[in-house]
Amino acid sequence: MSGPTFLGTQRILTEEQHPLTWRLRADQQPVWFDEYRSKSGYVGAEKALKGMAPDDVVSTVKDSGLSGRGGAGFSTGLKWSLMPKDESMNVRYILCNADEMEPGTYKDRLLMEQLPHLLVEGMLIGGFALKAYRGYIFLRGEYIEAADHLRRAIEEAKKAGFLGKNILGSGFDFELFVHTGAGRYICGEETALINSLEGRRANPRSKPPFPATSGAWGKPTCVNNVETLCNVPSIVQHGPEWYRGLSAGKSQDAGTKLMGFSGRVKNPGLWELPFGITARELLEDYAGGMQDGLKLKAWQPGGAGTDFLTDAHLDLPMDFANIAKAGSRLGTALAMAVDDKISMVGLTRNLEEFFARESCGWCTPCRDGLPWSVKILTALEKGEGQPGDVETIEQLCRFLSPGHTFCALAPGAVEPLQSAIKYFREEFEAGIKVKTFNNLNPIAGIQPNLLKQRW
Repeated sequence: MSGPTFLGTQRILTEEQHPLTWRLRADQQPVWFDEYRSKSGYVGAEKALKGMAPDDVVSTVKDSGLSGRGGAGFSTGLKWSLMPKDESMNVRYILCNADEMEPGTYKDRLLMEQLPHLLVEGMLIGGFALKAYRGYIFLRGEYIEAADHLRRAIEEAKKAGFLGKNILGSGFDFELFVHTGAGRYICGEETALINSLEGRRANPRSKPPFPATSGAWGKPTCVNNVETLCNVPSIVQHGPEWYRGLSAGKSQDAGTKLMGFSGRVKNPGLWELPFGITARELLEDYAGGMQDGLKLKAWQPGGAGTDFLTDAHLDLPMDFANIAKAGSRLGTALAMAVDDKISMVGLTRNLEEFFARESCGWCTPCRDGLPWSVKILTALEKGEGQPGDVETIEQLCRFLSPGHTFCALAPGAVEPLQSAIKYFREEFEAGIKVKTFNNLNPIAGIQPNLLKQRW
């Protein structure tokens, strides 16, 4: 299994500006314990466990402005503060959502394969802050190399005294486990992940109760993304003011973000960049622009479940607020470029097939609506569409919008579809088959050429 391309190593990576990636090796080999320690590894954990109270850690993360890196962008510190304060509830869990199955997204894989100790340290600090005695890394089953590297890192941390009983003499006990999933996109939804971890079918749960109140095995549980947790050690080590100062321009989002571009660009890859950098800078300065002979037709800001934007949106800052104002979502911030040779009908049909296959089948709109959209799109792609098909798809998008389904899978699935119709409607209408009655005898004085109609 080949790893994702990381072109950031072509530039100078510093601890002051690249808290996630500055430790990466030029040969792309994993950074194991001794090397990680020599590069300020576990310094944040030592500071937290030896000199801070759990609530102080939560406040530090909250003040830093760290937002969730799984796509939603919710405040991490606020999420941590929702865990119950009742000391009698002494069984709690911290879960890492490493079920990275969003098409076009591979940022968490990079961190787990090459910097496994960074995630281990982030989970250790998170467990201490949340007073959770046990953590689980719920890993996509296909990430075999990542699983091996994480398990080795956990064993190294245990031998060094950073996992287990009475860590660093703090009185805090913490165990960490890797749990590989069966390869289901729906496990990216936190309550479906919890069900799968418990050995149940991976269906989302009704909320409330929220996981912070009743999560894994009915106990208070916090679920965070890989990249989110990997930011925590540097925030604790250097402070929230330092972290907020990393973002560029007037971006409301703090820190840096793993961003990338895939598609037919000259240098597809992944970089750690400050929030506020524009999509044009990301595409042209880092990804090298489109391949020769191709023009940018559309792009998705952050994964297959985000609305398409056009070249008119390239000067938008890559942050949650500005991308949302344009009608899309930053998502995972790994953008996909669509060139002018690609059919939007075929592309959206391919995306909807994926989402239809990955639906858990729990609610009717998602279970039946997504396959219906695939059926219509397939007909349009073959030039066999019927009049009204495009309008039917638009109606389906409304039926599958937020608030109409049990979880966010279907609303995310129709985002690229509705935006493709918005910007490229003529491509969809071109797939409608037009039949005419040219060989009929005149009826009631009406000439044959006046009997043309669309089926």
